[in-house]
Amino acid sequence: MPFEIAPGVRPKRLTIERASAPQETETETLAEAVRLGLDARPRTLPWTYFYDEVGSQLFEAICALPEYYLTRTEDAILREHADEMVAGWSRDPAMIELGSGSSSKTRWLIAAAINRYSKLHYVPIDVSPAPLIESAQALVRHFSAVRVTGYVANYRDALATLPERIPGPRLWVFLGSSLGNYAADEACELLTQVAAAMGEDDRLLLGTDLAKDAATLEAAYDDAAGITARFNLNLLTRINRELGADFDLDRFAHRAVYRPDLGRVEMHLVSRVAQTVRIPGAALTVDFAAGEMIHTENSHKYSLDGLADLADRAGFAEEATWTDRQGLFRVQRWRLRD
Repeated sequence: MPFEIAPGVRPKRLTIERASAPQETETETLAEAVRLGLDARPRTLPWTYFYDEVGSQLFEAICALPEYYLTRTEDAILREHADEMVAGWSRDPAMIELGSGSSSKTRWLIAAAINRYSKLHYVPIDVSPAPLIESAQALVRHFSAVRVTGYVANYRDALATLPERIPGPRLWVFLGSSLGNYAADEACELLTQVAAAMGEDDRLLLGTDLAKDAATLEAAYDDAAGITARFNLNLLTRINRELGADFDLDRFAHRAVYRPDLGRVEMHLVSRVAQTVRIPGAALTVDFAAGEMIHTENSHKYSLDGLADLADRAGFAEEATWTDRQGLFRVQRWRLRD
C-alpha cells in the first residue's frame, strides 16, 4: 500500500512499503492472542501490541524520562563510537534497522556512514506506520546523501523478504535493548533468523541492557510521572477500541518488578478489584479477582557470559564492543561465526 509523501521530499529518495498483514487479519490475530493470553494462568497479554500510534508516542516519551537511563546511555555510546561502528567496508553498506521507531539514536550512525562512504541506503523496519513515516521524511530532509526505504512490517516478514531486495554488504542494526523483550529461546530464534538473512560481509550492531541493581531497574520501568503506567494501560485501551472490550482503566494498576532469578524486569497490570470484563471481539468474558495480575512484558538484562552464549547459539562471533563508563549498557558488533 503506498503512503503519501510530504511536500518537499523527493520521492526517489523515500519509499515506504507496507509488508504487514491487512488490518482484518491483524484484528483477528489480536483477538486470538487476547483469547489465549487471558484464558491462561497466569494471565498474559502480548507486548507486541503495545505499539499502536499512541503507544509509540508514549514510548518515545518514556525514552526521555530521567529514570529511563537506557536511551541516553546508548545514545552517548553511539555518539562517541559511531565512526568505529560503521567502519570496515570498502564500499557503502546498506543500513537495515529492526524496530526503528523515531530513528533518533540511529542518526549518529547515519551521519558517520555518510561521512565515511559519501552516501547511504537506510532501511528502517517498524510495525507502527506513523513514527516510521515521520522519521523517514525527516531523515531525507536532513541528510541529502541518504536514501530511505521504509518497511511497515514485523521482524519475521522483513527478514524473510529483505535479503533478496537489499543487496549487501549490510549493517543490521537492533538498538534500544529491544532484544530483551524476548525470552531466551525466542531471542536466540530471532537472532538465528537475522544470521540466516546475513551474508559473510554483513554485520549486526546490537544494543543490550546489562544486569544491575533492582532500584535502578524498577525505577526505569515505573517512573514517577506515570508515563510507563500509561504505556502499559494503553494496551487495554487498544483492546477496547479494536475488540469492543469494556476494560475500565481506573480499575487496573501498573506494576514493575525486577526478578534477578530470571534476569528480567516484569511488567504487570493488576486488577484493583474483583471485576468482570467483556471482550466481544475475542468472544471472551473474563472474571478478575482483586489483586490478580496480567503479565504484559519482560525486559531481560544481560550478563557478559549470557551475551557470549547467546551469540554462539545464534551463529555469531563478537567482533567489537562498546560500553559506557558505568557499565550500564553495551553495544556489540557481531559477524557470522566461521
